[in-house]
Amino acid sequence: MLKLRINLQDTLFGIFLILVAGGAMFATRKLSVGTAANMGPGYMPLAVSLIILGFGVLLIGRGLLAGREQGIETVHLRPILAILLSVGAFALLAERAGLVLASLAAILIAGSGGREFRLVESVIFACVLTACAVLLFVRVLQLPIPIWPW
Repeated sequence: MLKLRINLQDTLFGIFLILVAGGAMFATRKLSVGTAANMGPGYMPLAVSLIILGFGVLLIGRGLLAGREQGIETVHLRPILAILLSVGAFALLAERAGLVLASLAAILIAGSGGREFRLVESVIFACVLTACAVLLFVRVLQLPIPIWPW
């Protein structure tokens, strides 16, 4: 009797990626794609969705051909909640408090979800990453994003 052994983690994550890509394609289906020389608003979402779809197919193939069975690790809620709270904090603070305070809060909240959270290192990292975000989005790309609440 032949027993099929699969890598469940890779297979399930591949299915998840295909669902995400399909959802993105469905959500952006009405946007004009254009061409590579004259990109429309739907060009990049479609390109990224196709890349994610490709990775999903590869992971499913790898999971089915791996020949070993692995259990799925236990889910730790702290990192998941920290990321969700981080995204929510950024969304709520970005317009009212400005890019600097919203980025600092989001990075520190997300970092607190890890087991190896160190406040001093996280603050330094948050400051450097926030400075890069301000330089990129406000100075280089000249997006009309408020930097500070005033």
